[in-house]
Amino acid sequence: MRTVDEFDLARSQEYALLATLLVRSPDADLLDRISSLRGDASPLGLAHMALADAARRTDAQAASREFFALFAGLGKGALLPYASHYLSDTLYGRPLARLRDTLRGLGLERAPEQIEPEDHAGFICEVMAGFTGGAIAVQADAERMFFEEHVSRWMGRFFADLERAGSAGFYAAVGMVGRTFIDIEVKAFALPA
Repeated sequence: MRTVDEFDLARSQEYALLATLLVRSPDADLLDRISSLRGDASPLGLAHMALADAARRTDAQAASREFFALFAGLGKGALLPYASHYLSDTLYGRPLARLRDTLRGLGLERAPEQIEPEDHAGFICEVMAGFTGGAIAVQADAERMFFEEHVSRWMGRFFADLERAGSAGFYAAVGMVGRTFIDIEVKAFALPA
């Protein structure tokens, strides 16, 4: 396993938080921990402060209802957090097939208990957390390639939609953090290696 510096550890933690919040609604303990996030005057720092404030204003039951309305329900405010939806306006489309090919090439596969397809934003954030935190060992250029092919082309739009979703309260702040963080990552990956 490679040595992970503070910068990549922070990136890994950011991806892991987003993955967790996109896969399940936060329980009281997670909301309590999120409410203690600190920020600064940077765009990501401000987004963290907004997320902490949103966590203080909700509870686990309200967050669960919001999560269901946004991601599990079929109502007007529901979002589809899948690359296939954003890139090809389908479900189980070519973006999912390409992602599965990439994952196979990296020796990764979905856990049997995982019910969502691999192009779910939460799963992809989990993979990025593994890359950046060193838990998933890959060649030096694999993280950049994965990000450019499977994250940067759509995930910022998804988080912007989440931030603007009419039924989002707590999750609007999650969208703000995600949109801001992905924007930073896009700019960082655009820099020469």
